[in-house]
Amino acid sequence: MEILVIGSFMMDLVVRTPRAPENGETLIGTSFSIFPGGKGANQAVSSARLGGKVTMVGKVGIDHFGDQALDALNKENVNTQYILRDSEIPTGVGSVTLEENGDNRIIVVPGANLNFTIDDLENIKHLIMNAKVIVLQLEMDLKMVEQAIAYAADYEVPIIFNPAPAQKLSDEVLSKISYLTPNETEAEILTGVTINSIEDAKTAGKILIEKGVKNVIMTLAEKGALVVNQSRAYHVPGFPVHPVDSVAAGDSFNGALAVGIVSGKTLEEAVKFANAVGALTVTKEGAIPSLPSLEEVELFLTHV
Repeated sequence: MEILVIGSFMMDLVVRTPRAPENGETLIGTSFSIFPGGKGANQAVSSARLGGKVTMVGKVGIDHFGDQALDALNKENVNTQYILRDSEIPTGVGSVTLEENGDNRIIVVPGANLNFTIDDLENIKHLIMNAKVIVLQLEMDLKMVEQAIAYAADYEVPIIFNPAPAQKLSDEVLSKISYLTPNETEAEILTGVTINSIEDAKTAGKILIEKGVKNVIMTLAEKGALVVNQSRAYHVPGFPVHPVDSVAAGDSFNGALAVGIVSGKTLEEAVKFANAVGALTVTKEGAIPSLPSLEEVELFLTHV
């Protein structure tokens, strides 16, 4: 095993619409689709399609959506043997409103994801110990996530932490993070800095470094990403594409970053690679269906 993802499963219920409705307004949508997703599952599949050896840990319900989630991961050669099934709580659901310009608004009902407990985590400590990198997000129980971070830090396993959905985090937790990957909104919530420019992003990044984060990699949508650490701050430009659906763009970035790190790329090389993966992801609909293969990424990079 190279990459361990401890994370969430969602079945994404996606409505396409010319624009999001105003308060009290009803609109006629243009299409409805169901896609397997969830930040953890997206990140696991992203890494696997890029050549990573991935194990996924989490919990789904004993229901049709849970069956579909496991089938999707198994088809991608993600190791699912440690994924648990909950007999009482259903698989998580994400309600996605997708506008014509590619913007999205998402409501998540975590379901069984929140029932993956610290006791469940205890049973997979050996996986954390033997991983080359661990990937975590915030669609699961916060206390469990904090304990997973503590275990990884104790075992000196690098941690990629995607702080989404955004919420405040303690300095103690942040001080254990090897690679923190917020977008601009998440960075604002973590630091209180309003981000309207690259310089604002640098200010927020430096605050997070002062809190103990080793590397901040702030995703900036089409502008790429900003990397901040103790030695320097630098911008890694993005790739211009025509966006169709921005769902899973951040997740694909994190999955790609994990592959880049375990494959021995420099951090700047890994972030450039992840930018390319994120750019390709927004050119297709859906979460898991939009994630590119290594061959697609390599071809893309030869033509830009």
